[in-house]
Amino acid sequence: MVMDVLRAANERAATRKAVYHLEVGQPGTGAPEGVLDAARQALDGDKLGYTEALGIPALREAVARHYKDYYGIPLDPGRVVVTTGSSGGFVLAFLAAFDAGDRVALASPGYPCYRNILSALGVEPVCLQAEAADRFQPTPALLDRARRDGPLDGLIVASPSNPTGTMLRRAELQDLADYCDLHGIRMISDEIYHGITYDRRADTALGIAPSAIVINSFSKYFSMTGWRVGWMVVPEDLARAIECLSQSLFISAPTLSQLAAVAAFGCRDENDRRVDSYRASRDLLLRALPEAGFDKLAPADGAFYIYADVGHLTNDSDTFCRQILADTGVALAPGLDFDPERGHRFVRFSYAETPATVKHAAALLAGRRR
Repeated sequence: MVMDVLRAANERAATRKAVYHLEVGQPGTGAPEGVLDAARQALDGDKLGYTEALGIPALREAVARHYKDYYGIPLDPGRVVVTTGSSGGFVLAFLAAFDAGDRVALASPGYPCYRNILSALGVEPVCLQAEAADRFQPTPALLDRARRDGPLDGLIVASPSNPTGTMLRRAELQDLADYCDLHGIRMISDEIYHGITYDRRADTALGIAPSAIVINSFSKYFSMTGWRVGWMVVPEDLARAIECLSQSLFISAPTLSQLAAVAAFGCRDENDRRVDSYRASRDLLLRALPEAGFDKLAPADGAFYIYADVGHLTNDSDTFCRQILADTGVALAPGLDFDPERGHRFVRFSYAETPATVKHAAALLAGRRR
């Protein structure tokens, strides 16, 4: 549905009416300068043929160094798989870890593509009806409830989460990892928003759950959405299966993107300045949204989202978002994308655009209420 909103927003923009994009979850800026320089050099000096299915050694080694430098966790580059964005990583992870008919739990609200990919592969997504009191994150109690209907084969966790922006505390992630280990459940940790956090760093499952599959990407913190390059850290028992699947499905991630991404880890200052910009936009919205009538907000721990309960304003978030776009030019994402059962009374704000854009949008939303 968010892409439907984007299309409607673009149609409005084509008529030369102002549009403020708070619907799409992608950075409002492009790749860091160091990445662009590396891409230019690769275009001039590399034939850009296929690479090994697991990725070029230089990038796999750079990812491994990142875990040592950022998290203090040593990592064998042999466990790193370069993927065609995190989306390619999810396809590989689900195919390698699960069989048709398996049941995989995930928090609702959550990223809709988890459900869609699992369903396309014949795997049953088991939506855990997470509550605001649990920061919309999975809990052992919710897993217990889901297991009454049959065994669980997998659990997807996302911290920071899309659409809520909430994070699991380390002890909560440890509890989930212990639960999965006890009950033979494979954990898949979506860490694509790591680096975009505000009060504390996100904890990686790599140092907590040895059998987990960790998925990350250069799309969010590194602002490289269209480059379509990400990575996985895989347990040894799945490494060969994932390599063979990758060879068969993708051959390799885009070569130019891989060569450029090696430089991304050297651009931390530039990337951190972007996070400072997100922080400013987040803080502005947290002040402004209650004044505009949006006063039931999930904790915005990380990523660049605020998830709002608008049940006191509407019972149809899709129509509500369309009306706001028509009235103000502000594009929002309806919660139905993320929670098919309860999303009719939620909306998601993305503050990945520039602070100026977010400020204008907030003023228009406040003016709509008056």
